[in-house]
Amino acid sequence: MDTGLIYSALVFLVAAVAVVPLCKWLGLGEVLGYLLAGVVIGPTTLGLVSEPEQVLRFSQIGIIFLLFVIGLELKPSRLKLMRRAVFVFGSLQLATASLAIALVAWLLGLPPAAALIVGFSLGLSSTPLVLQLLVERKELQSRHGRYAFSILLFQDLAAIPVLALIPFLGVGTSLEDDPMGLYDDIALGIGAFLVLILGGRYLMRPLFRLAANAHSREVFMGAALMVVLGAALLMEEAGLSMALGAFIAGVLLADSEYRPAIEADIQPFKGMLLGLFFMAVGMTTQIGLLLDSPVMILSLVLGLMTLKFVAMLLASRLYGLPWLKSTRLGLLMAHGGEFGFVLLSSALAAELLDASLVNTLILVVSLSMALTPLLNALVLSSSLFRLRPPARDFDQPTDDTPEVLIIGFSRFGQVVGRVLQNLKIPYTVLDSNPEQVDFVRRYGNQVYFGDATRLDLLEAAGAGRARLLVLAVSDVEMSVRVAKLVKQHFPQVKILARARDRYHAQILMRLGIPVVIRELLLSSLEMSRQVLSELGVSEHQAQHTIETFRRHDEHMLTRQMEISQDEQQLIQSVQEANRELQEIFEEDEQSLTPGTLKVSPRSS
Repeated sequence: MDTGLIYSALVFLVAAVAVVPLCKWLGLGEVLGYLLAGVVIGPTTLGLVSEPEQVLRFSQIGIIFLLFVIGLELKPSRLKLMRRAVFVFGSLQLATASLAIALVAWLLGLPPAAALIVGFSLGLSSTPLVLQLLVERKELQSRHGRYAFSILLFQDLAAIPVLALIPFLGVGTSLEDDPMGLYDDIALGIGAFLVLILGGRYLMRPLFRLAANAHSREVFMGAALMVVLGAALLMEEAGLSMALGAFIAGVLLADSEYRPAIEADIQPFKGMLLGLFFMAVGMTTQIGLLLDSPVMILSLVLGLMTLKFVAMLLASRLYGLPWLKSTRLGLLMAHGGEFGFVLLSSALAAELLDASLVNTLILVVSLSMALTPLLNALVLSSSLFRLRPPARDFDQPTDDTPEVLIIGFSRFGQVVGRVLQNLKIPYTVLDSNPEQVDFVRRYGNQVYFGDATRLDLLEAAGAGRARLLVLAVSDVEMSVRVAKLVKQHFPQVKILARARDRYHAQILMRLGIPVVIRELLLSSLEMSRQVLSELGVSEHQAQHTIETFRRHDEHMLTRQMEISQDEQQLIQSVQEANRELQEIFEEDEQSLTPGTLKVSPRSS
């Protein structure tokens, strides 16, 4: 039995377990830990693992899984809303950074074509590195986090045509020599996109439905892996990016009912392979070049990161972002990326760049990636970076006789407040968003800035004397914490709670909350009633249909509480509920006058 693979796996695990926790304890993050672990076990240091290039190629599957999971979180409607940030801000950042680096490379003596390739290659940033840093600091959904993702997405898209053009720019080749070759490549890429989109639209959901009906988690996981790797391989065969194929597949499944189960199955593979990828980057870093010319290499790294930071700052300000967001983006993007390795290697093969320059630039990119987590950790923890205004003190509510206490005063809570205000029923509001509080106060509403998870603020707001507490916050964790606190300390108060979805509603129901309103249920039911009415169904029957659906759905919500954590049982329960509801509607139709539920023909 060949024990080489087991030995290599053991070395990777030991290095990760030894170094990564230490870096996290020091506040440097996981990414820097994986990079340092790779340097330690790589051929230039201890030499415990041979052929790191092969490990790097294999570990890029982690990037594929990462982009697939990101795609799962991006519904097409949301992607459409991001188009300005992706194409306008993304192109502005990439053009600013690439042209600045290309100008410096040209001034240092590189030919124009080579300078442009170097500028573009170094202008890219690392998608997995930036996203991992954002996830660690829980900033992926922040404003600068969304902008960072938009820029990275544009960079991945822009790198594809550049990668296709590099061979035509090489020594002894030109577009005139083989013009049809470029057209064939473009046609092949467009064909691959169409095949992937059509396949995702018409084949992926039936595939996962078939896998779910097998009632085997292994089969379902296999289907998820097959889709990810199949989409990536399709794009690779078309000469495009495997990561882009996986991303598109994820977007196509973002609206699928199977998205949570798919994401849960892919996450472990993504985490392990991303860690392996960063370790492989550390292993391929040629420390020997750094030891031979430390001043030159470090100067290039410092120059690259400074230039990209300034370019990002300039692009952000031109796009209209404030200084704080611009500075944060500059710190995140001030490094090279893994796509730069691919572009530089392709330029070497096309004889646009010589081997010594490519090796030096790859080392510079690797070191900039290694320094970015450290730079972010040090700067963001420093008192010099405190650009934010000082924390605002919570208000001290003074209402001592409220009929109703409203927790959270966004769109949902404001409707309740307006009704009570017009009926002159006293109420008190607590909201933890200072901007929201200030905005609502401008319209004359009495709202207090406070954290409802604090017992003292609840008491000061009159929770002990209120008849009702309307729990209108959208954050699931905060909603549950407040509900538990009120149930424990103010049991006499009746709670009426807003729920974001069925899962949130079931949690609140388990806590004994008597009234739980799912935020979109009633409005969507009213829309359904209007749809039936417009289609010619009588007002009485439309209302009866909606009421039947609502009662059945509430009954199913209670029945599914016990199996909400079991994906397969939940899918089966939903299917059974749909069959039951169809039978109820069929019985209703038979008991009515024939044709009552039929849609009236469209008038000409």
